[in-house]
This record gives sequence, C-alpha cells and structure tokens, in this order.
Amino acid sequence: MAEGTASNELLVLDGITRDFPGVRALSNVSFSIRRGEVHALVGENGAGKSTLMHIIGGVLPPSDGRILFDGTERHFTNAHEANRAGIRVVYQELSVVPNLTVAENIFANSQPVNLLGLIKRGKLNRRAARMIQMFGEDIDPDIMLGELPLGKRQIIEILKALTFKPRVVLMDEPTSSLSGVETEALFKTVRELKSRGISFIFISHHLPEIFEIADRVTVLRDGTYQGTFPIGEIDEDQLISRMVGRSISDMFGGRKRYEGTTAPVLEVEGFTRKGAFEDVSFTVNAGEILGFAGLVGAGRTETGRAVFGVDATDSGTIRLNNREIRISSAREAIANGIGYLTEDRKLQGLCLDLSIRMNLAGPSLGNFSKAGIMLDGDINSFASNIADRFNIVSPSLDQVVYNLSGGNQQKVLLGMWMGIQPRVLIVDEPTRGVDVGAKEEIYHHIYDLASRGAAIVLISSDLNEILGMSDRICVMRGGKIQTVMDRADATEENIIAHALGAGEAHT
Repeated sequence: MAEGTASNELLVLDGITRDFPGVRALSNVSFSIRRGEVHALVGENGAGKSTLMHIIGGVLPPSDGRILFDGTERHFTNAHEANRAGIRVVYQELSVVPNLTVAENIFANSQPVNLLGLIKRGKLNRRAARMIQMFGEDIDPDIMLGELPLGKRQIIEILKALTFKPRVVLMDEPTSSLSGVETEALFKTVRELKSRGISFIFISHHLPEIFEIADRVTVLRDGTYQGTFPIGEIDEDQLISRMVGRSISDMFGGRKRYEGTTAPVLEVEGFTRKGAFEDVSFTVNAGEILGFAGLVGAGRTETGRAVFGVDATDSGTIRLNNREIRISSAREAIANGIGYLTEDRKLQGLCLDLSIRMNLAGPSLGNFSKAGIMLDGDINSFASNIADRFNIVSPSLDQVVYNLSGGNQQKVLLGMWMGIQPRVLIVDEPTRGVDVGAKEEIYHHIYDLASRGAAIVLISSDLNEILGMSDRICVMRGGKIQTVMDRADATEENIIAHALGAGEAHT
C-alpha cells in the first residue's frame, strides 16, 4: 500500500502496473500526492513517467493496482472523467489549436455565450486577458494562436488547464519551450495556486528546476519505483544516480580534439533577414563547436534556419571550405554537407508515422538507390549501424518513431544526419526534453563529430550546455551578434548581461 490515506493526501497510487504487448511499462508503482504540494516525477526516457501520467489522466487504464482520489477509489475510463474529478494534464505535445484565437484556446469548450449560443467575444477576451496577466505577458487574446512562437503556445496550453479549477495538475516538461523569464512567471503562478491547495505533478529533465519548485520528488527507473524524497534530503548527484543506476560525474568531459588543420569550414557574412536578424557574421572552424546563446526571440534559430536554406535571406554570403555557395533550400544544404537538427523534432524534424529505419535513411536516400530502385539491404545495414552506434532502444528498426521515448526520438534525429557525413551540423536545442543519460550520449556524439573535423553550430537556451560544450560563444540580442567570446572568458553572468544588452560592464 502507498504511504497511507491520511487527510493531507489527495491522490494515492497503489501498486500501479501497466502491461503492453511484450513490455511491462510500470511494475507495482506506489506513492502519494499531498494537497497543496509540488511533487516532481523524474526518470530517464522510457522510465514510465508518461505511461503513469496517461493512467492518472484517464487515457489508459492500469493493468493492476488502484487509484484513490480524495479517499475514494476511482476508475477513470477516459480523460473526461478524470477532468471532471479535478485532474488536468498539460502534455508536452501541445493540444492547442493554431486556427483558433488565443482566447478560444484558453477557454476551449467553456466560452461565454449568449441566448443564441453565440460567443460573447468581449467577455471572452477580457477573461483571457486576466489569465494571460498571471504570466506578465502582453499577448493579444484575439489573435490566432498559430501566429505565436512555440514558447507562447506553451503558456496558452498551461493557462487552458488552469481555467477548469483543477485540484491536481500534471505538467510534462512545461518549461521546455519557455524562456527564463517565462519559467519564473510559471513558477510564481504554481506557488500561488499551491497556496490555495492545488497540487502539481511536475515532470522535468531540467534538474535545477526540480530543486527550485518541488517539495518532494519521486524517481522511476525502468518502470519501477525507486523512492520518494523530500527535496531537502537529496542532492542532484544522488538523484541522477537513482534515475540512471550509475553516477555521472562530468557530463561534458572526455572530449577528443580534432587533430587536423583548424581552417575555417563555414563562414557567414552579412546575413540579414528583415524582422529576424541583421548583419550576422561568424566563422566556424574544423573541429570547433561554436555556441549561440541569447534570449528567446534573439534570432538564433532564425539564423540557423537561414544557413540551412529553410528561410530566405535579404542579403549575405556563405562560404564553405573557402568557396562561396548559394543555398536556397534544405536540399541544397544537404548536398553541400550541411545538416540541421531542429529544435522541434516532432513537427519539423522526424516523420513520426514512419519507421526508425526510414527516418535514419531520410536525408541520405540518394545514397541507397540505383537507377531509381531503393536498395533495401543497404538501408537496413546503414540503419542498423546507426541504431547500434547511437544506442537507439527499440525492439525493431521497423518500429514507428512516434512510439519511441523522447530521448530515443532525439537520438534518431541526430543519427539521421550521419548518412550525409556532415561537414557542418547545426544543432538547435539538441537535448530539449531528454533525460540526463540521453544527454550524456548526445554530447558524446556531437563531440565525436567535431573530433572528425565537422564544424558544429550549437544553439541552446541551456547556459550550462553552452558553457560545457562550446569552444567559442556568440551572444545574440535583437537579431544581432552582441559579442563573441572564448569559452575561457565566458561566464553565465556575462552571457546574460550581453543577452540583456548590458554586457559592456561585464566583459
């Protein structure tokens, strides 16, 4: 039995087990959520966190075990029943609708209407504006949600869950697309709602957030319960050890340096795209990792997409190995040995309904055909080699990518670029939404590419990642490069100062 059903325990999970064909995703998991607490749930990708969320949220039934909510055993047969009981889930995959307004998304299925059933637009927008103010945001409630960037859409997803006066809110990686300022606004809102007795289950791979916001933390590993700990009685190293079954002393260590000539591979000069970035110039040498830091909206991703040919530029030149080239499409970039690992693997990076095998071969399909006929044996051999090299965990290469954990999806996204043998690889938020074990593996593979002479452009909102990985760091603000600093001279403080426009006093 889980920790008991004392009056301060709102949600009790008792012996929860969930089986899928050939796989036990959860095995006898028991713990409880107290009223008015933030309870973190951590574990590697594939540990069973998402399955547990689906069970609590009514999407999946447990194969065995029981759920007690407010002292009563409950059997949720669908999400609607869980919602009516006061359980709301904010999934990592957004459920907001791009072609509805912000206000319509926030109050989906609960818009104020008149006697004719028509939406009262003024009242709807005023209510939405009050919700938006909780985050200190200046978002027009009447604009189409599709006009907002990913981080703002995440905020609307969270607000949507809060409009139904929930008693328990489950949040799966809610900060993965938020800026530091937006994350702090979210935490302020969570603390305020917690003071009103609302409970939160908070899933995040960003461990410093766990220690900032959580009261207790529960660890899952390979579908089994590893313990629940008051946040003041466990440190980050102990938490990682519980999650992965081993200690990770230096996630960024062990880099082998490129031994060839460190000549420029990629030179970008005067890149401008009106409204996105202006007069951006930088050079990346063979074997070098050039980090791009800055606040959300600084122009980092937009610059990377333009180099890859996805977005057009108004002016500027690119030289590759000292030869000027024109890139007007992703196909041309790939032909020149330039790869781009997008920040949004689900919408822009992977073909979720295709197999691991076909995703891995996708960018380099031309290497696996002869006279227009696909060479299945060559594809299988290549995909098998990459899956082994990148430790992609799956029973079969024919597994649909949608069914993989986030960490394995990210490893497929990185592995698929190996077929073009990239001379330049742009990696945008390469470890977003993956666990510490998968992060360590991804860093190793990026280092390996650099050691072979590839030029790496690293775009990341994680300053630890930027500082741990980069040889040099470009800091962008308002679409312009504010400064370029050597890693030895860089600190979190002076990166943030330059990103905010106050760097002159901190260099």
